[in-house]
Amino acid sequence: MALGRSKVQPRFDDPRSLLGERLRGIYLLLAEHGGAMFGDDYFADLYKSSRLGRPTIPARVLATVMLLQSHEGLSDQEACDRLERDLAWQAAAGVDAGAASFHPTTLVGLRNRLRGSVRPRRLLEDTKQAAAEAGVLGNRVRVLDSPPIYDAVATQDTVTQLRSAIRKLLSVLDRDNSVLAEKVRGVLMRDDDYAGPGKPSCDWDDDAAREALVDALVRDCIAALGVLDEEELHGAVADAAQLLAIVAGQDVEQGDDGIFRIARRVAKDRIISTVDVETRHGHKSHNRRFDGYKAAPRESGLRPTP
Repeated sequence: MALGRSKVQPRFDDPRSLLGERLRGIYLLLAEHGGAMFGDDYFADLYKSSRLGRPTIPARVLATVMLLQSHEGLSDQEACDRLERDLAWQAAAGVDAGAASFHPTTLVGLRNRLRGSVRPRRLLEDTKQAAAEAGVLGNRVRVLDSPPIYDAVATQDTVTQLRSAIRKLLSVLDRDNSVLAEKVRGVLMRDDDYAGPGKPSCDWDDDAAREALVDALVRDCIAALGVLDEEELHGAVADAAQLLAIVAGQDVEQGDDGIFRIARRVAKDRIISTVDVETRHGHKSHNRRFDGYKAAPRESGLRPTP
């Protein structure tokens, strides 16, 4: 007896039409104006000296993924996955619902080129201008809840990592030790379940608000570590706890007033991603920097910074 196979006709629907009025905010802005904002030559100046030329990926798609990645606080891999699976992302990028994504290393290379360009902050500047012209901003002064618009990159990066490290610990505990997970949640003081990805809400224009957020996140880290100090940890739980300890200590310092603030220094061998802890800042010359991996193999597991 032969088994028949049903015929499946691929569908390439317009994600914007599928979502209708459910498409809102920055996603709607990019869906409506992304084509005009990020033309085919938007990144052309970054590849004038490249022997390989520009990537075959449309500039609008790359720009949209980088903006939404910053907006949601995602890793490169998560951002590329979101482009394939999320209708709002597809609508914003101007692709159809059957679109495939690209390799996440493309984002690493593009960021490195942007850093050395004449306009390294063009994505946020152009998005802000487009939103203002479209009347989306109203009386507000920003489009994205993203501090790079106002030169607060260090704060945003640290805030994202602190929250991500707590979220990662809770996720591992929920899977491996639910009792300990409840103990940790019981000492966390912020009004945050740490369930979803992304940055916490904050008035990024307000120095005091940003400072209070950093202090609150660090105190949640310390509280969680205080609970874990009383336990014997193994495997993924031990790794997540050690990652939390490193992230909580590498970028912040406590002032004489007892408030934890962003430290005006860069920790040696600083971890820059809680998703891939082997990734590091690096440089090939004084002016050419990159985010990537060290050539020499590292020991397995996490080690606290000295």
